[in-house]
Amino acid sequence: MNYHIIFCRAFNIESTQQDSQAGKCPRHVLLDLGQQLGASIHYPEGESISLIDRMRAKLVGMPEQWAMARRLSKQLTSEDTVFCVSEQVGFCIAALCGGKPEGPKITVFIHHTDRPRGRVALKLFHLASRVDLYLTQSQVKVDFLRDYLHLGEDRVQLFTVQHTDTQFFYPGSARSDKSRRVIGSGGLEQRDYRTLAAATQDLDVDVRICAVSPDAKAVGRTFPDVIPQNMACRFYDWQELVQLYRDSDVFVITLFDHNYQGGITTLFEAMACRRPIIMTRTPGMVEGLIDSGIIVGVTPGNPSELQQAIVNLLNNPKQAEVYAQRGYDLVLKNHNHNAYIQTLTTKLESLAPRKKVLV
Repeated sequence: MNYHIIFCRAFNIESTQQDSQAGKCPRHVLLDLGQQLGASIHYPEGESISLIDRMRAKLVGMPEQWAMARRLSKQLTSEDTVFCVSEQVGFCIAALCGGKPEGPKITVFIHHTDRPRGRVALKLFHLASRVDLYLTQSQVKVDFLRDYLHLGEDRVQLFTVQHTDTQFFYPGSARSDKSRRVIGSGGLEQRDYRTLAAATQDLDVDVRICAVSPDAKAVGRTFPDVIPQNMACRFYDWQELVQLYRDSDVFVITLFDHNYQGGITTLFEAMACRRPIIMTRTPGMVEGLIDSGIIVGVTPGNPSELQQAIVNLLNNPKQAEVYAQRGYDLVLKNHNHNAYIQTLTTKLESLAPRKKVLV
């Protein structure tokens, strides 16, 4: 069996691996998965884009992703197993490579596809029959895909292991020049920093935000119109980000109300650095962690509730340490780099050959 991992965009694999080996950034879990499986790595690069690629991209994906899918459709056979990192590229691959009677076995990781264009793409490209396995971290998405595509448990599965490089993200000392207690935060996907600003602007704390994300951009409602004097937002490189986690007396992830798993990567990185965490309650994994007493949950868009949660942890350091240790223990046991690779490897290796049914 030949394995393939399909990324949404181009990146420098050699540089990424060199930086991780030098301790400048976390290990890339999918590159390490690829090494374990002996997989070929693919991403759009130098593709010849056609008019039909541009037309298809108006519904889902990008023109260069469709062009890559056209190229791979001429190469992949029933001897190949493909893992697509998201539906953005996965739907392109499945639409053009999954419809062949002797086509590859295809797994697509789903993030948030139950939007109008995603629903149309699922039906238009006959993706019920062209994807062998859907994986998602949200039970809401599992239920949607099973109901909408009429698929069984063997075709749509919950994948709850999170990848966190505990060799890079781990507990350490705060900076010696810290003058006040620090409320840390980070990321851009579905982030609600207006609520965080309102909750903290009158507190004797410094709010420090790593305002960067590889997968999302800030929208108009992300930040307050006027940044409070005690709040600062900027880019942090990887090593600065680790130090931000360590400096944070409380790490806060404020989100808009949504039904997928925004903020999960940041959450587990902070847990790996053994920080007490407050996070907006959202369905799925986050809700479970809140209900299990591993992180503190707050209602979306409620600054007074968030402020009280922050004050409670700052005024009760022993309780904060209990939360921090519970999260740290969970990451070490279940949500680390190696656990993710092992679990995903098992999923991909277990795909039984299945004759494609053209619809």
